[in-house]
Amino acid sequence: MHTASLITKKCIPCEGSVQPLQAQAIEEYRSDLKLEWEVIDDKKISRLFKFKNFKEAMAFVNKVAQLAEEEGHHPDISISWNIVTLELTTHAIGGLSENDFILASKIEQFL
Repeated sequence: MHTASLITKKCIPCEGSVQPLQAQAIEEYRSDLKLEWEVIDDKKISRLFKFKNFKEAMAFVNKVAQLAEEEGHHPDISISWNIVTLELTTHAIGGLSENDFILASKIEQFL
């Protein structure tokens, strides 16, 4: 796996027909990301992003929202003035899928 390949992929709708990624696969995908994403209980990845001010934070959130709509895969987003926290998981399977890492890789391009 290479980050470039994640960036060029498109999220595929998941209706629970695939198994969640296991720890080894999660680490392989995570190593392909440029930034450090926290793995939580092997079920989600999370990252805190800090900006100069609220306006920059909201501009980032709006880019993420547009990307999420295009990809059909939506993160949980928390905003606290200049801090944005993103959590990615594939709710349909109760864990992580390749889609989460595809979206994370594309989000990293906004920074």
